[in-house]
Amino acid sequence: MMSGTVKIAWKNVTKRFGNRTVLDGLSLEAYEGKSLVIIGGSGTGKSVTIKTALGLIAPDKGHVEIDGQKVRPGDPSDPGLDQIGMLFQSGALFDSLTVWENVAFKLLKAHKMKRAEARARAIEALEQVDLEPDVANRAPRELSGGMLKRASLARAIVTRPAILFFDEPTTGLDPVTADVINRLIVRQVKSLGATAVTITHDMASMRMIADEVAMIEDGKIRWRGGLDGIDACADPAVCAFVQGRSIND
Repeated sequence: MMSGTVKIAWKNVTKRFGNRTVLDGLSLEAYEGKSLVIIGGSGTGKSVTIKTALGLIAPDKGHVEIDGQKVRPGDPSDPGLDQIGMLFQSGALFDSLTVWENVAFKLLKAHKMKRAEARARAIEALEQVDLEPDVANRAPRELSGGMLKRASLARAIVTRPAILFFDEPTTGLDPVTADVINRLIVRQVKSLGATAVTITHDMASMRMIADEVAMIEDGKIRWRGGLDGIDACADPAVCAFVQGRSIND
């Protein structure tokens, strides 16, 4: 089990939607400067786990802590939120804004930075994910899928956050582009010294990004350990998931 300073802690988090229990007393820690990858089947609660840390969803029981302070769901002034960058599965860029305005959105709206300074920071972030400065003035619709993902990564890192969340970062990408995105994620996490939490179905992505892996099943952590222990895990369900086969095979 990994040791160090706990940056994010989910403490006995339970969340229900109607009669369906999505998280069932889930407890998990993400350590400062380390990369945690959460795996599990569809509908097992991976996205809800991230959303409780972002304060977008309030647990029915339990709570989430960032730096030992409880996350306050629905409170935009929660100080923990200011140190978070997020890469959404779809990219989630605004069609009505240029690429640089998308990247600098938080700088402009939350930090009230002047446009010239924000644009310079946005271009710097774009260059950090290997996009040329001339991409800055394009519309999102002019970008390929891989370029969109890179621009979204630039938006996630532009504030130099201490925490990065990645929601299925390689979904919809071909294997070569996915490998590029994975390498960029690793590079930026290490450059920032950030705590990273990624949810993914992509085992190649897991193997490249993770220091530690946690598998969710039935709203709880079924297995957790270092990346180097995932293949030697004695749990047949974990082995089957990682190897992409039915547990009955």
